[in-house]
Amino acid sequence: MTDTDYRSISIDEIDGLNDTISSVVEGAIASASESTGGGRKIDDQQVLTERIAYVATELAACKALAAYSRQAGEAGAADGVMLDQAAVFSAGVAASLLGEMALAGPDYGLPDGLFEQTIGSDATRALLCEFADEKRVRGIGRAVAESRGINNGWLAYEDAVMVRDSVRAFADQEVEGLAEHIHRDDDLVPDSLISKMAEMGYFGMSVPEEYGGLGMGNLAMIMTTEELSRVSLAAAGSLITRPEILTKALLQGGTEEQKAIWLSRVASGEVMVGISVTEPDVGSDVASVACKAEAADQDGRKGYLINGAKAWCTFAGRADVLAVLLRTSSDMSAGAKGLSLFIVEKDRFGGHEFTMKQPGGGSLSGKADRTPGYRGMHSFTLAFENYFVPAENLVGEEKGLNRGFYLQMNGFAAGRLQTGGRATGLGQACLEAAAGYACDRSQFSRPIIDFQLTQYKLGLMSSRLQGARQLTYHAALEFDKDESASLVPAMAKLLACDVAVAVSQEAQLLHGGWGYAEEYPISRYVVDAQVLPIFEGVKPILELKVIGRQLLAA
Repeated sequence: MTDTDYRSISIDEIDGLNDTISSVVEGAIASASESTGGGRKIDDQQVLTERIAYVATELAACKALAAYSRQAGEAGAADGVMLDQAAVFSAGVAASLLGEMALAGPDYGLPDGLFEQTIGSDATRALLCEFADEKRVRGIGRAVAESRGINNGWLAYEDAVMVRDSVRAFADQEVEGLAEHIHRDDDLVPDSLISKMAEMGYFGMSVPEEYGGLGMGNLAMIMTTEELSRVSLAAAGSLITRPEILTKALLQGGTEEQKAIWLSRVASGEVMVGISVTEPDVGSDVASVACKAEAADQDGRKGYLINGAKAWCTFAGRADVLAVLLRTSSDMSAGAKGLSLFIVEKDRFGGHEFTMKQPGGGSLSGKADRTPGYRGMHSFTLAFENYFVPAENLVGEEKGLNRGFYLQMNGFAAGRLQTGGRATGLGQACLEAAAGYACDRSQFSRPIIDFQLTQYKLGLMSSRLQGARQLTYHAALEFDKDESASLVPAMAKLLACDVAVAVSQEAQLLHGGWGYAEEYPISRYVVDAQVLPIFEGVKPILELKVIGRQLLAA
């Protein structure tokens, strides 16, 4: 038998396997929903909930990738590699679920006979072996090497192709030459780059046209984030995430006057934004935010005085405004119902430390926390002392008092969607680096791409990355329909970040010793990837409190 001697898989067969996975996942969700009282007792079954949340997320990616392949086929653009990627991805999810059932089958509480009749059947097991045939995976890997990993996949919308190609050209021309310097010197993103990105309209991709944005929707925004992150996660890809979070909060809960004042300035890049939610003692438990804003007058102007500490506020030094979640109720038992969202104005500062003094005596100081990666924007711990913010900067003004948590959560959904794009872009960079190195590097008198294991690794990396990409694109389109939705963006963030970490590490191993040298960008990609499962909702909280809770809700 030759390397190409394997049967072609049809899209109907892939859909059939996905339906088989779905029957098991739906059964597990129904059982867990009953045992947790519609998700109210998730903390009594955290391990099971995490398992269900993850496989449900993988299933969503299986369906998104298969739908993409079917749509491409109907447009006459599908090829064998595209279908093989979908088959390999679904087979991997099914095989993982089989392994989980072997370890903890009774915990899932499936109806009698369901497992044996579906994913545990001899017919399904035989199908998995065929779908995941190593020759099929290696065939994908060889195709990846031929293209040097570049993503020129079919897109359903002509505008999307234009966005991808134009942003890619910009990233290659304007960002790539800065990325290594910014990372190695822990330098700040230069204003010259911010100005060029503003000229391209990147900060207003999903801001409605009536407020000075491009109004292109979430898919264009995600593709922009992806292509910028492919060149530099911190120096480009993440720059448009913070404005996006504030934009969503303003569109949902801001007054018309606030939208008119702030959205056009954000869209134009005139105002750069930092997001401040986390505190030194408060991470995922956002409802426990303690940094407070108390009503006060200053020089005859109504407003609030801010006192307390914040942590992990990325870009706080350079930012012109901070979107800060603060406690406005003196009753800590009010939890999330006692929080409000403020637009806090400040001066621009470079470097790793700053102190801002107000004429009335208030101060805001910040110190950047050193990190192994994700450099270029700097993440600050902040201290507010009687820092005055006018009443009109409370998002929603009087109607927004004590509603900040809900506005911030909507912004977080946008941030998670953005992070799916960021992770996909970083994973793409790793795939290109690995494919290029495999073609150029020779060992044992042969290019290492000639070795079966190299082909196999590239094939798996490519298939997983394509699953994450199509789930993220699907989430963007769903978010366009309903921007209050939080489940699919959270799923996209969860899977894409894990894929980026895995792909970065595989790509580093393919580089051998040079993968650990700063001379090769892969070392930067690896350390940058580590932050992805942490920010915008750390992985366990995302699985339990966002995805799991919604899946199991009665």
